[in-house]
Amino acid sequence: MSRIKEPTEVEVKVDLSVKDLITALRGLDDEDREFFIENLLAATSPEYLKSISQARKDYKEGKGIPFEKAFKE
Repeated sequence: MSRIKEPTEVEVKVDLSVKDLITALRGLDDEDREFFIENLLAATSPEYLKSISQARKDYKEGKGIPFEKAFKE
């Protein structure tokens, strides 16, 4: 069983305004923006990491529902 390691606290200082950040995010395509946001959440939220770990465990144990059933018309 893998364990989630506590992240080492790292402080990164950049000369970046909120406007610059928003402009950069708007410049990403939808897939890259989603990837960035998911990674940001993972880096800043222990609860998010735990939920991913639990979801993977549930999936391996067959506790999910088939795609067809979840998105049945």
